[in-house]
Amino acid sequence: VQLQASGGGLVPAGGSLRLSCVASGSTFSSDGMAWYRRAAGKSRVSVARIFSDGSTDYADSVKGRFTISRDNAKNTVYLNMNSLKVEDTAVYYCNKFPFPLGARWGQGTLVTVSS
Repeated sequence: VQLQASGGGLVPAGGSLRLSCVASGSTFSSDGMAWYRRAAGKSRVSVARIFSDGSTDYADSVKGRFTISRDNAKNTVYLNMNSLKVEDTAVYYCNKFPFPLGARWGQGTLVTVSS
């Protein structure tokens, strides 16, 4: 599967962004998907997950501020990010969840939150 994330940018603390990720592949609607992020010097972690039934869950660090959604007709997953904090600065990626062994990462999108 190929993944293309977009929508990142520079925003002030407290601001909002909406990320999009288009996925190729015919199994999208039956796949769990997630947004992951990697901050400088840190490991990549998942921050928001959405399953084939539409249920979602979030890392504690973003709960109440981020919302993940999907449009199966467009093979697209979104991440609405509100009340952004400096510590949300990272490169954001989307991929399947759980992450398949041997899967590749697409190009991420950089989110920079200024103080």
